[in-house]
Amino acid sequence: MTSLKTIGGAVAVATIAVATNVSTADAMTQTGIASFYSGGRTASGERIDHKGFTAAHRTLPFGTRLRVTRLSTGKTIIVRINDRGPFIRGRIIDVSKTAAVALGFHTSGVTQVKIERVD
Repeated sequence: MTSLKTIGGAVAVATIAVATNVSTADAMTQTGIASFYSGGRTASGERIDHKGFTAAHRTLPFGTRLRVTRLSTGKTIIVRINDRGPFIRGRIIDVSKTAAVALGFHTSGVTQVKIERVD
């Protein structure tokens, strides 16, 4: 925001920076709990591909690609958003079972991750 003020015949220009919250859809990085899921159809209408590297996120557009890093091991994969969720408080992403296996948390069911938008 820019404001103008006259001081002694001269115009002083002051620029004020306004902080805004970045919406989840535009956020580049989130850290939180991941889980994995299974089922028949996704919110995008696709059948769940149990062998694919796909994921559910509450707000990111379908087709968004994310880098998912398991914080305890540093293992990283790329997933494509094709579903909505997770719907359990505190979780930021649900990944396919194949993605959970690749990250090494399919036996525990949940893990701490960092997700980063890559496209």
